[in-house]
Amino acid sequence: MKITFKLLLLSMTVLFFGTPEAKAQVPDNIILESDEDTPGPIDDIVEKRTMVEKRVLPYDHIREADIFWEKRIWRVIDVREKMNLRFANPARPFINILMEAAESGEITVYSGESDDFDPETAISPEEVSQIGSEIDTVTTFNPETYEEEIEIVHNELNPEDVKQFRLKEIWFFDEESSTMQVRILGIAPLLDKTDEDGNFLYKLPMFWVYYPEARPILAREQAFNEGNDASPLSWEDIMEMRFFSSYIMKESNVYDRRLEDYLKDGVDLLLEGDKIKNEIFNFEQDLWSY
Repeated sequence: MKITFKLLLLSMTVLFFGTPEAKAQVPDNIILESDEDTPGPIDDIVEKRTMVEKRVLPYDHIREADIFWEKRIWRVIDVREKMNLRFANPARPFINILMEAAESGEITVYSGESDDFDPETAISPEEVSQIGSEIDTVTTFNPETYEEEIEIVHNELNPEDVKQFRLKEIWFFDEESSTMQVRILGIAPLLDKTDEDGNFLYKLPMFWVYYPEARPILAREQAFNEGNDASPLSWEDIMEMRFFSSYIMKESNVYDRRLEDYLKDGVDLLLEGDKIKNEIFNFEQDLWSY
């Protein structure tokens, strides 16, 4: 009786789990499911498809008659601030995303001299690749002829040289939804211009990117999420949810002046920017009675 029970138990084990020899002898023409799904090693637990399959949600349609009030604002994002460190992520700097999209022709970029996105000021992909690059002459020593030679060196743009980005946006009050909303119109990376002695002169926009056109590209580019690596954020999420720190450098005015044109002290510039921000906030609050 005991032998019969052991034989029955052994038969059930082989039926459900198989023998070790049967597991090892897999025909060559059979492809395991794991081999087909993961052809090579992945630097994660699973292959994540969220960023690849993500789609950009279109903006709500706004009628011109429903725009009760609007104000144009220009901001500056400094990548050296703690909240903006993701813009300078060495693995994938934000400037590289814009440059690659512009050089491949996926987006159209416009001259940094004007921010009105005029088609006549559009820059070709070949011109974009030359922006920020420099050609230097270096004196070298030839070990064979023992003579000095002049060599021309082409220096590509260093992403670390782009320390700030400029944003152009519109704040407006929509009567249909009775909400204050904001739309980003453009992004411009800034480069520091210096004289021959290395003294700072001014900040020059490299080019202007029309943000609504760049949204699909930014939506498939992953930004670093400090809180959770398993919850990826796209650059479109960062911009739309405004996960960045910035300060106001200009508002629409009759003289088209920047704040630095009539305020020289750095503290006064920040206070004036906060004043403009509070005016926008108070405008919406003053429309309601409690």
